[in-house]
Amino acid sequence: MDKILVFAETKNNEFKSSAFEALTTGYFLAGKLKSEFAVLSVSNADDTHLKSLGKFGAKDVFHVSLDELNSMSGKSDIKYSHSAFASVISNFAKANGYGIIIISGTSFGKEIAPSIAVKTGFSVVTDIVDLSGIESKTVRRPSYAGKCYTQVKINTDNFILTIRPNVFKASENPTESVIHKLEAGKLNISGNDFKSYVSEVVVSSGKLDVAEADIIVSGGRGLRGPEHFHLVEELAGVLGAATGASRAVVDAGWRPHGEQVGQTGKTVSPSLYVACGISGAIQHLAGMSSSKYIVAINKDKDAPIFQVADYGIVGDVFEILPALTNEIMKIKS
Repeated sequence: MDKILVFAETKNNEFKSSAFEALTTGYFLAGKLKSEFAVLSVSNADDTHLKSLGKFGAKDVFHVSLDELNSMSGKSDIKYSHSAFASVISNFAKANGYGIIIISGTSFGKEIAPSIAVKTGFSVVTDIVDLSGIESKTVRRPSYAGKCYTQVKINTDNFILTIRPNVFKASENPTESVIHKLEAGKLNISGNDFKSYVSEVVVSSGKLDVAEADIIVSGGRGLRGPEHFHLVEELAGVLGAATGASRAVVDAGWRPHGEQVGQTGKTVSPSLYVACGISGAIQHLAGMSSSKYIVAINKDKDAPIFQVADYGIVGDVFEILPALTNEIMKIKS
């Protein structure tokens, strides 16, 4: 069986929680398929952070310095280059006999997996939620905007899998990591691989990313305007949650696109998803219906959101949200 390579995604040179989920998945597959398993990082993460991957079973950690990539590009401010990262992953996998590549199904993974597939000739299956049939090369993923699930049979020897965030929970399998420093120049990378790049990333300070959060409180048009979103933020604050939003709210300019949950936003699978004033359009349900527990608050008892909710409250969000926030504060105190 071909060797397994996991790409560990970073943010600000620290590994994202989705990277640990991908590592746990790689460890699981290596055991099921009796195969070797290694990790690749393209970042400026230091050795301490790289060695932390050993907590999740990574014996061999291969590292390409982002600074070194920058020097090859002739620029000094690159944070990310889609084409260069895809070339690094593809060339390393092909040169070292890795036939299975695992990537987190984040916005990064969704963007880069198809490019790696083209460069390697591997098949690709995205948004995986179940790998119990992997020994027969069968995996499970959502289809039709989350209305059903599809069993996908992989008919190629080599393939790429993107893993839906917050589905495969990270679990520790401690081992001692060995860090292998790679020279980008030996991976057939050149200045031509930097066709596009990101030089600056601006994020809202102090806010959790909905794609990474274990609890999300989202608001919809039922809040009637951006001036009322403080009700969602206050509940999120006491729960230690991220703040999300429906597409209609983002399109109206009430909230930034980074908070959008849904088919055209971010796909999330938190332990708890609280939908406030969200009717439940199919595009929104596609992005959050795999949450472990869903609580819906809506004054319309026939709103589609109640069809997927584990707990529903029929009522006015302007009355329920302050009361719910106060009660949780009392419990916490």
